[in-house]
Amino acid sequence: MNIFQRIGEGIRRYDDTHNFTCDLCGREVFGGERVCERCRAALPWNDKNICPLCGRRVGEPGLCLDCKKKRLMVDKARSPLLHEGEGARIVYRAKRRKYFYRTQAELMLPLIDEFAPDALVFVPMTQRAEKKRGYNQARLVAEELSRQSGIPMLDAVQKTRETGLQKSLGRAEREKNVEGCFHVSDRKGVKGKRLLIIDDTLTTGSTVSELASVLKRAGAKEVYALTLTSGYDKHPFGFKDDEK
Repeated sequence: MNIFQRIGEGIRRYDDTHNFTCDLCGREVFGGERVCERCRAALPWNDKNICPLCGRRVGEPGLCLDCKKKRLMVDKARSPLLHEGEGARIVYRAKRRKYFYRTQAELMLPLIDEFAPDALVFVPMTQRAEKKRGYNQARLVAEELSRQSGIPMLDAVQKTRETGLQKSLGRAEREKNVEGCFHVSDRKGVKGKRLLIIDDTLTTGSTVSELASVLKRAGAKEVYALTLTSGYDKHPFGFKDDEK
C-alpha cells in the first residue's frame, strides 16, 4: 500500500464514525448520512410490486412463482433494494470493506418497523470463515441495527460446517447445500420470540429459510428476514421482454 492509499484508508477509518463523504461516490455530505441524495435516488429500490411472503419483486400483485411452488420457512421477508447495479455492488463491497456495514444498516433500518420483532439474529459464519475474512458482515449490520433501533440482538446460532458456494446453484441444490448447517446454541433465548434474521441478500431464500426452520424447531414464535437486497426473475416464463 503506497502513501496515498494509506492516507485514503486513514480518512475512511475516520469517516466510519464521523461521516463527511458518501460511501458510494465520495461526495461531501452534511447530515452525517452514509449515502448522498444523488446516489440514493439512483439506487435500485425494491419499491414496486413484491411477493407478500418473500418480498422479491413480481410483475403483478400476488405470490411469486417460487412461493406458489414452495413457501419459505420465514413468515415474511423484505429488502429495500434489488440485487442489481449499485445494490449488488454494496453487497460485494461489504465483503471486502468492513465499514460498509453502516451503509447497509442505514438503508435497511426503515423496514424494521414492518416486523416489530422481539430480537434480531444474524446469519452466522463458521469460525474458520469468519477468521479468514476478519469479520461477519451480517453480525455487524445486526449490531448496528440493534444500536439504532433499540431492539436487542441475540448471538443464538452457530454454523457448524462450511457450505459450498451458492451462486451457481438452483433452489433445490441450495437447500441441500445448507441443510443441517445451523445449530441453535441459545434455545432459551429464542423460545417464544418474534425474531428477525439479518443478512445481506435473498436470492432463492434457502439460507434464511433453513435458519428460520432451525429457530422455529427451537421454539421461536415467528421468524422474519430482512436483507439489503433481493433477487428476482426478470423472465419467469422464459421470455425476454421483446419476445412477449
